[in-house]
Amino acid sequence: MTKMDQEQVKRWRLILGAASEEKLQSFGTGDGLLDEESRLMDEALAAIYDETSGGGIEEASNVGGSRKAGLGPSSPKLAKWLGDIRTFFPPDVVSVIQSDAIERKGLKQLLFEPELLSQVKPDIQMVATLMALKGKIPEKTKETARLLVKAVVDEIVQRLAQDLRRAVTGALNRRQHSPLPSATGLDWNTTIRKNLKHYDKERGLLLPEKVYFFDRARRSKEWTVILDIDQSGSMAGSVIYASIIGSIFASMPALDTRVVAFDTEVVDLSEQCANDPVDMLFGIQLGGGTDINKSIAYCESFITEPKKTLFILVSDLYEGGNRTEMISRLLDMHQAGVKTICLLALSDQGVPSYDDTVAKKLAQHGIPCFGCSPEKLPELMEGALGGKDLALLAERLKQGRGM
Repeated sequence: MTKMDQEQVKRWRLILGAASEEKLQSFGTGDGLLDEESRLMDEALAAIYDETSGGGIEEASNVGGSRKAGLGPSSPKLAKWLGDIRTFFPPDVVSVIQSDAIERKGLKQLLFEPELLSQVKPDIQMVATLMALKGKIPEKTKETARLLVKAVVDEIVQRLAQDLRRAVTGALNRRQHSPLPSATGLDWNTTIRKNLKHYDKERGLLLPEKVYFFDRARRSKEWTVILDIDQSGSMAGSVIYASIIGSIFASMPALDTRVVAFDTEVVDLSEQCANDPVDMLFGIQLGGGTDINKSIAYCESFITEPKKTLFILVSDLYEGGNRTEMISRLLDMHQAGVKTICLLALSDQGVPSYDDTVAKKLAQHGIPCFGCSPEKLPELMEGALGGKDLALLAERLKQGRGM
């Protein structure tokens, strides 16, 4: 066999497990299919994905033996397993394996022991799991859990905050003009339009009498931004991103930011959002029913100047309350001049199942409904606050094109 052939057989052995070893040996490599490092990798996978036995992790560590499924209660063994998967697999794969460990094996011990939780890779899925189980996390683990959530919050803020602030201030600055000269702030369109009468035909030159610049000063609370977030379990990733993005908006003086989360009840998270996004996330309760209409009714009280209000509903639109009234409220809001958008998802995982009938009805009346990755949100904010056509903007974002 060539070296490439041997590598392919080794990969198939890792995929199929120990039960496949005898048949794969028939390809005749002359040596064992797995080297020592691959054996350790195989054991880490076996602990979660081999369903042939209900043994503990200590049984999965028998090099050369058959795979044994399951992770037992031994903290040292579990700690070693956590270390192994972080050694042998890239971060995105580690996230998947950790989530599967909890879902497939009921491995809540990861969340209940501080020394184990401290070794978990912080990611969106783990934060969602912590949020869902927050009432069961023992006191001794709470601070470690908080640090894990904070690590994820800090990473998202670092990734998105600068672009969001630039997008918002850029959109708002272009609505005013300033007498102060600034090469980077020169408004070419307005300068040319207002000086066309000063065009010198003989020389072919435009001789502006007045040059216009964008105003860099920002008024306090110039716009109201309302984030209305569906807490249903399928929206976990969107809930986390939307909440953290709400905290970024709350730090901008030009925006009056309101963050609301709902299931069958409505929770106003605006104060926590402005103070500590980690506390805000622990205040969210994932799962439960859905009453979108009730939450929209609550949010209507924040609208004092419709044409200076951006309402973003983050929901899959499956309504457990009054669907007809929900649609009517959204259409009334839109017709009053509120810039109204429905994000079916705000995550990196694509668009989940959603109520296609409601989405189409809203879209037909000018309310765009689409999934949006967090990296596209600055473009969405700049377009919405800058007066762009929301339907065209949504279509461009869906197709991955620029503004």
